[in-house]
Amino acid sequence: MASPQQSYSVAEERSGHCAAMDQHCLYVWGGYVTIEENEVYLAKDEIWVYDSECGLWKVHFTDGDLPPSMSGSCGACLNGKLYIFGGYDDKGYSNQLYYMDLHSGSGVFTWKHVKNFQGKPPTPRDKLSCWTYKDWLIYFGGYGCRRHSELGDCFDVHDASWEEQMFWGWNNDIHVFDTEKQAWIQPEVKSTPPQPRAAHSCAILGNKGYVFGGRVLQTRMNDLHFLNLDTWVWSGGIQITGVKPRGRSWHTLTPIGEEHLFLFGGLSAESVPLSE
Repeated sequence: MASPQQSYSVAEERSGHCAAMDQHCLYVWGGYVTIEENEVYLAKDEIWVYDSECGLWKVHFTDGDLPPSMSGSCGACLNGKLYIFGGYDDKGYSNQLYYMDLHSGSGVFTWKHVKNFQGKPPTPRDKLSCWTYKDWLIYFGGYGCRRHSELGDCFDVHDASWEEQMFWGWNNDIHVFDTEKQAWIQPEVKSTPPQPRAAHSCAILGNKGYVFGGRVLQTRMNDLHFLNLDTWVWSGGIQITGVKPRGRSWHTLTPIGEEHLFLFGGLSAESVPLSE
């Protein structure tokens, strides 16, 4: 039986959501709206789909192992599936991975919770980024929590509860989920990675995963880096000629063709929305 759906000219307003493209359709899930200064998480059983060929939004109601309603999750499409990792809700940060088959043929969107996997997943976090390469989901950065035994050079501590031995802060580690082997892998990264950060942007050109900007404490950065996804070697900060974009967070970085990246929007150091 086909999933219930309704058509709209525009999608329901939201922030902190996931958006990922598969073929000619954009899939949007999660996020929150602000009602009377309160953040209200949006329905976890809805997936909004924008068909770029007909210019129409549709909302589908989903079933299966529903993810909790969250913001700051990381969404990516790979091999006809939409994957959702991490995020934040009233209970804290998540490190759970969910996916749905976008082309099952049944007309029903069904979530599946990835529980049977090999390896160790990333620590709980939100506002991270993801590159898709080969059969891999490659995650970088984000803000989240770690136990005392999990601290290391790839984590910049922001706050701590010594009684609970729990720490909150920014990450700059790399974690790979191999969708064919159903395994988490943490590759040995060579050279110095970018500073830990969250709410940055990422994009991929060829075998290079690019990172721009993001936030640590009250600082919003404007540095550009790339990671060779075959050798796991980070570049240093890339020198930018011309008019260098100012520091920002919550912006987008989109590949245009094979040689260009399109940077747009975000929040400035003064938390002012940008339209550059």
